[in-house]
Amino acid sequence: MKKIGVYCGSFNPVHNGHIAIASACIEEGLVDEVLIVATGAYWEKNDFYPLKDRIAMLKLAAKQGISIDETHNEIPYTCMIFQKLQEENKDAKYSLIIGADNLPRFREWKNYEFLLQFDFIILPRGDIERDDVDAIMKDLHKENYVILNRKRIDISSTYIREHLNDHEAIKDMIDEKVYAYLKTMEEKDAARDPEQTSIAG
Repeated sequence: MKKIGVYCGSFNPVHNGHIAIASACIEEGLVDEVLIVATGAYWEKNDFYPLKDRIAMLKLAAKQGISIDETHNEIPYTCMIFQKLQEENKDAKYSLIIGADNLPRFREWKNYEFLLQFDFIILPRGDIERDDVDAIMKDLHKENYVILNRKRIDISSTYIREHLNDHEAIKDMIDEKVYAYLKTMEEKDAARDPEQTSIAG
């Protein structure tokens, strides 16, 4: 049975930290493959690059073992994405790749109980320490989880968007092909609206 880690997020844009996380899940033997699902423009966020462009950039950045989803992107809730994936591929074992900073409010997620049946691969993030993660998992009565054995990766998609014109500041944070794609988008946007200097929201 193939083990697939599902990594949902805005990826606005994808950066080297995202890809490093996906690759680490494979390298550590936690999954055979990572499926990255770029989500639509939901909730309080309204400054997304168009979904088709975020998917295109993910394809440019993806490495071996990483697949880019193009089917489930407009599904609004993670639980619904997992339900659909299960229906489509009953022979796969899915895991949820989730940032530790999402755990304190996990009970607020839509149908969070459904998601508890899946293994969790937890990414070190923010001020959430291992003891905090263990306490939250105990409170959720959940034992099937692992904390990714990687140090925190502090790269911000917002910072990248705000510093597109400063290549030196972001060159180590983003794939060069993704950077070129973003600059092309910016140039096309400027041609449509000469007064606008950036496509970033």
